[in-house]
Amino acid sequence: MAMERELLSSLFKKPATLKYPFEKLEPPKGLRGKHEYDGDKCIGCALCARVCPSFAITLKGGPGPKCTGLTVDLGKCLFCQQCEEVCPRDAIWLTTAYELAVLKKEDGILNFDRTPPPPPTPAKKEG
Repeated sequence: MAMERELLSSLFKKPATLKYPFEKLEPPKGLRGKHEYDGDKCIGCALCARVCPSFAITLKGGPGPKCTGLTVDLGKCLFCQQCEEVCPRDAIWLTTAYELAVLKKEDGILNFDRTPPPPPTPAKKEG
């Protein structure tokens, strides 16, 4: 008797779940997801790579003006947001993109490119 009562009370209720992936909720504010990078703002200081506790960030070309970008291994990343907090130029940040499943490990590595600034020209001596 209790089973029929429960069945009848549940018959007219809305489902408690969504039909994912066809229906999606808006991610909450502050969700730590996929990284984004602005190479124009980056100065190649390597603070993001130095502060990363899981060593998920590496600089391409070396620090400073030699830096040609960076790579972020999402398989290693803890999404702690320390790279974003330490960046003096706000060149790296985490978005709310949360669907990060990949079939091949190398597809989970983000490659960001940066055009290094031209080397300074030496000042000519007069005289």
